[in-house]
Formats: sequence, C-alpha cells, structure tokens
Amino acid sequence: MLSGFLAGLGLVGCDAISLKELKPGVSNGYEVRERMGQPTMEWKNVDGTLTWEFPRGPEGIVTYMIVIGPDNILREIRQVLTDENFARIEKGLTKEQVRRLVGKPARMTTFALKNEEVWDWKYQGEGRPNTMEFFHVHFDPDGKVIHTSRTMVPAG
Repeated sequence: MLSGFLAGLGLVGCDAISLKELKPGVSNGYEVRERMGQPTMEWKNVDGTLTWEFPRGPEGIVTYMIVIGPDNILREIRQVLTDENFARIEKGLTKEQVRRLVGKPARMTTFALKNEEVWDWKYQGEGRPNTMEFFHVHFDPDGKVIHTSRTMVPAG
C-alpha cells in the first residue's frame, strides 16, 4: 500500500513538471501525448475540439481533462476532481455524462442486493488538506445517477 501511495506521489510530481512545460495556445497535441502519455478517453466536442482524459488513479488524486483545438493546439488543462465538479453530478445523469465531468473512476463496484453500481474517485477536498476523500456516485440498473455520497479518510 505504501509503495502504491509513493508511486502515486511520483506520478503527480512528474505531472507537475510535464504540465509546467505545456502552454495553452502554444503547445500542440503531440507534445501533450509525449509528456502525459496516451489519454484513456477522447471525446469530440461540437466546436471541433477534442477533450482528452488523463486519470491518475486508482492511487492518484487527480484527473486532467485536456482540450485540443481542431488546429492541434492545446487550449485548456483542467484538474476535474474538485468539489465544484462533484456538485454538478445530480440525479438522472448518465454514466457517460458523469465520466465527461470527472473522468474514469478509480473503482466500480456492483451491489447485486441493492441493485446498483457505485463508482468511486479518490481526491483531496478543497480546504481540507489533512483529509483524503472518496466521492461515490450510485447508479441504477439503467445507468442513471440515483444519488452521491462521500467517505472521509483522515490522513495519518
């Protein structure tokens, strides 16, 4: 477990260096892939841009969404595991809509007796530096959000 945590810290450290080298409006998609690796998901947006997903889980606490323009120029880098994004997840959203908001979950668990699937993301809550959290999204059998919940994990 400690080795997984340390590996996660190393990955975040490498990301910090890579992200510092990537400049919106200047860097291109090839440079993004060179520094960040292959995205785990790619979405085509209606404006012609692409959004690439880079989750750093299951031990990592960040997921980056990187937007590349139709001209292959980096437009935006967002860390999406935030309280603000989690607050946007509401009853009735689909799995695809949730994934576009916060990226690939660290874990997906099916609870047959409750007839639901739960996706989990580990993250650092804003304003709570000594606590890791798990954010959970509960889906019904049709793949729609039923509700969300959190589990606080005190550091230590």
